[in-house]
Amino acid sequence: MVRDGLHYALALAAAGSLLWWLLTPWAAAPLWAAASFCLYFFRDPERQIPDGDVAVAPADGKVLSVIPVGGELTRISIFMSVFDVHVNRAPIGGRIVHVSYHPGRFRVASREPAAQENEQNRVVIEGQGSRVAFRQVAGLIARRIVFFKRLGDEVAKGERVGLIKFGSRVDVFLGPEWEIQVRAGDRVKAGASVLARRREHG
Repeated sequence: MVRDGLHYALALAAAGSLLWWLLTPWAAAPLWAAASFCLYFFRDPERQIPDGDVAVAPADGKVLSVIPVGGELTRISIFMSVFDVHVNRAPIGGRIVHVSYHPGRFRVASREPAAQENEQNRVVIEGQGSRVAFRQVAGLIARRIVFFKRLGDEVAKGERVGLIKFGSRVDVFLGPEWEIQVRAGDRVKAGASVLARRREHG
């Protein structure tokens, strides 16, 4: 479990207990329910990272789109509902060569304008003979992007690198050296689902 979730759950449970003592158990019930949801939301299960020269999903959720952008790049957009695991993982192993945070709006993350207008954190990893970029995008409810790593850090494929709280999206940008393995509508799991395989002559 992500530590933040435990902190939220304890605070909500304590507030519920105070209301139970001052008023009635019914007054405490909503806060206890919220505490239980926080424990569920901030779960962080272990994942089996696939072997081979592959790029894995950086987030749990539904693939919104797989579209060409910027010439030779392909963008894969993954939407995380409040019921998905929100821990983000590195799509490939390598060195972090770029990190930049961009403030912005809080539109519904599943809609296309969110990709450019919403608050986001952009990351580029160089490794496996490639450069792969991804961006954590805040949503209507998600107002906190967390990134654990720093510029220059080495990360392993599927390693935990951050999270976005309470619903959001992650976009991944892959070059022509990658053969895409997913399509819109697919469900993926961070660190476990293969998004693309490296072409033999990419």
